[in-house]
Amino acid sequence: MKVTLARDLQMESPLLLRGETALEAGSDAVWFTFPGAWHDIGRFHRAGGRLTGIYANVITPCLFWPGGVWQTTDLFLDVWIPVRDGRLRPSEAGIEDRDELEAAVDRGALAPSLAERARHEAHRIMEAIRADRWPPPVVARWTLELAAYSST
Repeated sequence: MKVTLARDLQMESPLLLRGETALEAGSDAVWFTFPGAWHDIGRFHRAGGRLTGIYANVITPCLFWPGGVWQTTDLFLDVWIPVRDGRLRPSEAGIEDRDELEAAVDRGALAPSLAERARHEAHRIMEAIRADRWPPPVVARWTLELAAYSST
């Protein structure tokens, strides 16, 4: 697994998920990338450091090359679990950006078979959330504070 800390994100406008700000200018995110996995995971924070939720970005399995180079393809679908009152809310989890996936298939930018694999992965994550098996425990352990400490 690779853990990456994205500090002080620069954004023109906030990333809204289900009508709430998940990331904004000055936000930090802790990213978890697992070899062979069809998704990566982000712990999203507001600019002041408050955790807003856990985000899974459905991707092709990441290839790791020498020199710190990574290669993957974003498959449009995302899974979002919001945090409310300081607690992760799995009952409010959902799949995001289905319209973007369908538009990519319609314009020929994404093969239908790859789109189906993306749908399968998003549904697999949702099933794991409902069974209380996702996100993996390492995501809870690697808080923003630990990631920031480890990067110094």
